[in-house]
Amino acid sequence: MTGAWGKRVPEYGWILTTWLATRAMLLLLVFKVIGFPGPDVTSDVSVIYQGWFEILRHGTFPLDDVTWQYPPAAAFAILSPGLLPFLDYASAFFVLVLCADAVVLGLLQYAGTRPGKSARGAWVWVVGVPLLGPTAYARYDLMVTAVAVTALLAGARHPRMMGVLAGLGAMLKVWPVLLLTGTPRGRATLRSWTAALVTGAALLAGFAVTMPGALSFLGFQRDRGTEIESLGSLVFHVARHFGWSGHAQLNYGSVEFLGPYVPLVSFLAQALSVLALGWLVLWRLRARAWTASTPADAAFVAVLLFTTTSRVISPQYMVWLVGLAAVCLAFRGTRMGAPALLVLAATLVTTLEFPVWFSHVVASDWLGIALLGARNALLVAATVLASVRLWRRTVTEPARRQKQGPAAPPRISRVPSADTAASAR
Repeated sequence: MTGAWGKRVPEYGWILTTWLATRAMLLLLVFKVIGFPGPDVTSDVSVIYQGWFEILRHGTFPLDDVTWQYPPAAAFAILSPGLLPFLDYASAFFVLVLCADAVVLGLLQYAGTRPGKSARGAWVWVVGVPLLGPTAYARYDLMVTAVAVTALLAGARHPRMMGVLAGLGAMLKVWPVLLLTGTPRGRATLRSWTAALVTGAALLAGFAVTMPGALSFLGFQRDRGTEIESLGSLVFHVARHFGWSGHAQLNYGSVEFLGPYVPLVSFLAQALSVLALGWLVLWRLRARAWTASTPADAAFVAVLLFTTTSRVISPQYMVWLVGLAAVCLAFRGTRMGAPALLVLAATLVTTLEFPVWFSHVVASDWLGIALLGARNALLVAATVLASVRLWRRTVTEPARRQKQGPAAPPRISRVPSADTAASAR
């Protein structure tokens, strides 16, 4: 074969081979053919998700379950294993997550063959997902990430489609609304934002009318505290060694800190999220230039900002960041290479702190603090570096070029001919 595709076939062969090998390992882990250290992460599927499935299939949301903290379209993901009635619930769920994983790979593989694109995005996805261990397949976040990746890759040519998918994603797990952060000004923004608003409103209204409890997640989510893996939790992990009287406890579906000053730290985390939103608004107002990678870069930065400042940083959130990093690196012109590598490193450390040594994190011993501190430091570094690079690329550098004015045309020096030189003598 010849041409760009022909040259890339061997590389894509390696990508596919690596994907098959790593995903086979993930399936062996979630089906418990091979054991994995730490608590069983698949119980969320076989116990919690399946319990919600039994409630949702009767036409109502889990009204009295505070762990139901998701927008109403999450019901689609929880009910989806019913599409495979020949398998038990957990097995069907894992198979569907594998299918979503394959869709993302296919999209990134195809994108990498287009002009201005690269196979690096596919590599980031293939390598990044297994770094999270069995958790990647034991949560529905990979399904949501597949919707987000599809939206970003479709955005350049089909802004309305991007908006529809972003609206659907927001009704699955809120964060995909941030995909719209970097849409180009003008018609693309109008079309994508309008489509997202209409899609989200239609889904929300449809569920509110047909299923009781569609909005119950708002109250359950509001009452969450500081989860023990969040950035703010490091204060209490260290404070426990100096006599702090609080403790860690399973609360609202995750292990949180309860005790003095926890509400203050939770408030400060929310304040940081507000500041992050303000920075994104300022960036959008000040941005002067959009490149092909800017929508993906801006979405990556936005999700990094809100993940890092959140009161809760669950391990599965890393799947979102890996997916968005993969889309960024599918563009040759992106400057998110280093932040993407930091996210991959943070994903690996996340697996070490949960589930491998989660008992040390819960106990706040020095191993647990070191692991959590390293993971969160990597996330902070990725967030700061990605934000700085986005600002420089779209605000600082275009402003500098504008001040310098158009480049002067090159001066052409004439070299005298031999006859001219002779006559001059």
